[in-house]
Amino acid sequence: MKINRIGSAQWQGGIKDGKGAISTASGALKDYPYGFASRFEGVPGTNPEELLAAAHAGCFTMALSLILGEAKLIAERMETSATVTLEQVEEGYAITAVHLKLEARIPGADQATFERLAGMAKAGCPVSKLFRAEITLEATLLH
Repeated sequence: MKINRIGSAQWQGGIKDGKGAISTASGALKDYPYGFASRFEGVPGTNPEELLAAAHAGCFTMALSLILGEAKLIAERMETSATVTLEQVEEGYAITAVHLKLEARIPGADQATFERLAGMAKAGCPVSKLFRAEITLEATLLH
C-alpha cells in the first residue's frame, strides 16, 4: 500500500524580506505564515523545523501506541514533545538532532518494558527513519 500526503508552500520576495505561507491538503494549515524571521529570529509564525517536530512527536506517539497494544498494554495518557535542532554547519544549515521527550501513564507497565517499547517506537516510526540526525529519547513513566 502506498499513501501520499500533500503539503505545500508559497513564497514571495527575497530570503530576509520575503514571506511565505504553508498549507496542508487536509486544511489543518491553510496559508499559515512563515518566513526568515519566524524561522531564525523568534517572530510569530511557523517554520519547517517546528512542523517536523510536531510530525515526529505525532508519528512516534502513534507508533508507541501500536507497540504497546502488541504487548497487551494500553496507555492511559501519552504526551510527547520533539525538539528539532537546526544549526549552522560548514555547508549551510542542517537539522543535527531531534530530542523526543515522552511522559506516559501506562497501567501495568514497568520501567524496563516501557523503555524497551519506547525505543522500538523511536527506531520504527516512519518520521524517525526520515531523519539522518541523531535522535534521542527521554521517556518518563508516570505512576
